[in-house]
Amino acid sequence: MLLQFNFKNFKSFRDDTTLDLTATKITDYNYHVISIGNERILPVACIYGANASGKSNVIEAFNYMYTYVIHSLNFGGTESSTSKKKKKEFLKPTPFLFDNSSKNAESSFEVYFIDSEANGAKTYNYGFTVDHTGINEEWLNYATKSSRGSFKRIIYRKGNHFDFPGIPKKSQENLRIAIEKETLLVSLGAKLKVQKLKHIYDWFYNNDIANFGRPKDNLFLSYIMPDDFDTNKCIQDEVVKFFSSFDTSIIGFNVESDSDEISIETVHKFADSDETGTLPIESESAGTLKMFNLYPFLQNTLKNGGILFIDELNARLHPLLVRTFILYFLNPSINVNHAQLVFSSHDTWQLNSNLLRRDEIWFTEKNRFGVSSLYSLSDFTDEDGSKIRKDENYEKNYLLGKYGAIPSMKPVNILEESQDG
Repeated sequence: MLLQFNFKNFKSFRDDTTLDLTATKITDYNYHVISIGNERILPVACIYGANASGKSNVIEAFNYMYTYVIHSLNFGGTESSTSKKKKKEFLKPTPFLFDNSSKNAESSFEVYFIDSEANGAKTYNYGFTVDHTGINEEWLNYATKSSRGSFKRIIYRKGNHFDFPGIPKKSQENLRIAIEKETLLVSLGAKLKVQKLKHIYDWFYNNDIANFGRPKDNLFLSYIMPDDFDTNKCIQDEVVKFFSSFDTSIIGFNVESDSDEISIETVHKFADSDETGTLPIESESAGTLKMFNLYPFLQNTLKNGGILFIDELNARLHPLLVRTFILYFLNPSINVNHAQLVFSSHDTWQLNSNLLRRDEIWFTEKNRFGVSSLYSLSDFTDEDGSKIRKDENYEKNYLLGKYGAIPSMKPVNILEESQDG
């Protein structure tokens, strides 16, 4: 499970930023808290903020780190000494661009995560720094359950200096020979079957990211369906069961496939008889289509116990559907593999003490210099220095501006004619 994600100098976040999924000492909804080893961990983090405040950039920062780990073997150099085929240009970070020192500085990304009790409840700390030339620094450390936060080094790299105290000597030499400036040791080590490095790679690979805030990504997501959905009737029935929680009119699917495309129709029961009719799935409502698109992510994450990041979970969904989706992760009898959900939203209906703990609610705010910050409701103090109480009306106070992170609206008459001539 993810304990903490730290990043710096990425897009609108110039300074050190932390998304912390460890539970604070508050007593709200103790059943949300998952205990592994010496850690108390939260299954959900919800991020609110004004448009352009940076909430999507939190998810994009993790997406950058995830993508770099998964694909860094494809960056830089040539495929081989005899091949003219170039590898892909490496994934350059986007630093904070609006001051001279930051726009030329490196960006950093770091995670702390913990294994399951079955795997020893070890805690790992992995991160790297990167600029427009490639990787500058990379580190991997671990702590055992009994060491209580005392970390030991597995790998460390800075420039041309390498230290591999936790890697077998034979593998150390292979890593030194094959590493490139743009490539991560964790990615290379996974390819070379260095088990300790493959373990980190696999942790990233086990996570999912869905962005419903960008039209291009939305189009791509609309073509995603559950594994084997086109061939396995049992999986189709599971999707119908999932749909029944919000739309009982769909009772089945007709699926036809050939080598080029898959055609899906939803099956509906007639209102006045036992007959059935069909509808092309693309003719269903936008909300039904989004829930269909979300199902594979939900299914895989709950099954594998990974982390699901979703930008704009609320887009095209009724608040009750959003609430239902969140409850899959908050219900310990459903979320048996300790999956986690991190999402951004504008839907303040979910912003209440009847659903989320204060430490599961986060805000982003951008100052007048364009610098974003991220903070938790549980850490917020009012003008008197008092913490937020669990019996407050979070939604009302947020919309009143008590917690910040809302748009500053200024009416402008866009129809007023220019008086320049």
